[in-house]
Amino acid sequence: MIEDIKSICREAGQEILKYYGRAGRVEAKADDSPLTQADRAAHTLICRRLQSLDPAIPVLSEESDESEIRERRAWKRFWLVDPLDGTKEFIKQTGEFTVNIALIRDGQPVLGVIHVPARDRTYFAESGRGAWKEIENREAQAIRVRSAPAEKGPEAALTIVASRDHAGPQVQELLARYPDATATSMGSSLKFCLVAEGAADLYLRDVPTMEWDVAAAQCVVESAGGRVLTLNGTSLHYNKESLRNPPLLTAGDPALADDVLANLQPK
Repeated sequence: MIEDIKSICREAGQEILKYYGRAGRVEAKADDSPLTQADRAAHTLICRRLQSLDPAIPVLSEESDESEIRERRAWKRFWLVDPLDGTKEFIKQTGEFTVNIALIRDGQPVLGVIHVPARDRTYFAESGRGAWKEIENREAQAIRVRSAPAEKGPEAALTIVASRDHAGPQVQELLARYPDATATSMGSSLKFCLVAEGAADLYLRDVPTMEWDVAAAQCVVESAGGRVLTLNGTSLHYNKESLRNPPLLTAGDPALADDVLANLQPK
């Protein structure tokens, strides 16, 4: 099934790129986040293809109507989709936007695919089968989180990922705790991917996300050996009463996650 989902993500990516770099209508949703023609086109394609793949598995997308998901709390297995994660990055033409599809089973992501259309790069994972990165048509390579440096100081500094548009006060608190750390910014779920492939150590998101923002990335990070946790130290679950997530910490090294959470108090 993973190959089918990778194919659907790539098809959606090709649809998105038809609109990339063009002046087009941008609407504001109820939460003031932007919505483009590319979002709608990717949503329509993905939902159609997923339903064709297996009509028995319902789909919950960021762009689904409330009427389409009214019964979602009873779902034990469903697709969770962000058809265009990083719409602001798409509008700014940074290339840092993704297509995210996850399969949720009993509240946990058991399959996740993140495709980067502008870079022809795909991250994917299935529970128990590891995490992988595929660039263009080259053979997929296994990815793994890295251990945190045992030594202190600039030469062994951590790399901490932050959002360009959504960094809150606890990110500053974290950076103050690790003054030698390198801070890097990136859009969309690519921040999680940096941790999963061992290019970064921590990603703190203290501004809430929605379930579709995180599900595919959580599967990739955890399959690569990392952790995605609430600031209370619990694993994130899906199909909650509210689709909004609490603040989250993503870490490659479990011991580093424990150290951060012990000193970073939930607010």
